Amino acid sequence: FAGAPQTPEEIYAAARAGSPPVFDLPVTARLRVTSRHAAFESVNILALLPGSDARLAAEAVVVTAHLDHLGLCPPVDGDPVCHGAYDNASGVATLLEIARVLAGRSPAPRRSILFAVVTGEEKGLLGSDYLAHHPIRDLEVVADVNIDGAPGILYPIADVVALGVEHSTLRGPVEAAARAAGYLLSPDPMPEESFFVRSDQYSFVRRGIPSVCLTDGGKSTVPGVDGLARSRAWLTTLYHTPKDSIDQPFDFASAAKGAGLNLDLVERVAAADARPAWNPGDFFGTRFGAARRSGGTAGKN
Repeated sequence: FAGAPQTPEEIYAAARAGSPPVFDLPVTARLRVTSRHAAFESVNILALLPGSDARLAAEAVVVTAHLDHLGLCPPVDGDPVCHGAYDNASGVATLLEIARVLAGRSPAPRRSILFAVVTGEEKGLLGSDYLAHHPIRDLEVVADVNIDGAPGILYPIADVVALGVEHSTLRGPVEAAARAAGYLLSPDPMPEESFFVRSDQYSFVRRGIPSVCLTDGGKSTVPGVDGLARSRAWLTTLYHTPKDSIDQPFDFASAAKGAGLNLDLVERVAAADARPAWNPGDFFGTRFGAARRSGGTAGKN
């Protein structure tokens, strides 16, 4: 920035004020990058619970949670491992508990339920993208419920955000499940993060399949606890670092209630007479719904 019209400090201040400046720096640079490529294999882990309804069993609700993380990271206090306890071991644990409960239901849910612990989310939604393009057997995927971080595990939550709920008829079962659990349903408090298109539900959206992901809303049942501030602090200090470990002060009772919310949502979608559908004129339905209507690999192979 030597000779630039503004200093870095002035640029940062202007950006925080919402008006970042634009100008050319008085220098040029020539860069050369050398890349190395290697092939790796990683697996999706799937379990299928066949539906009990002869008419609806060929339709599947997919429950996803990603099992991968970043591996080795810049060390923090001598620890170089990105453990991924909240993101996303907690989501995988929630999925496993939902699978355990539903496997004991008699009769089973009307629609089939495919439990998918997918790989490569942190590298670009790779595992869920593969699954969305290569569904198993003759199942037609009609919805995805994704779990990326167990709702409520960071603090006792009073409300939830359902990422993607405004785009499809999944709003109905989401609202009913939230109401039954005593949660408020709030709009996304951090829309600038674009979370809806950054996790595994988006792989299914791109195949024309309505999808949703439940996460913390920012309100707490404990007076004086600012849930949104706690979530922002976690994102800025622990996210994708070795500090995302089991040593965090997790609230497992609150997470268990959040798991029950996801369980109820999956059961409601699996039991409904009508499959989820995009809202008329919705951007994602218009942009990606044609792939599903064409009868190609969108949800059925």
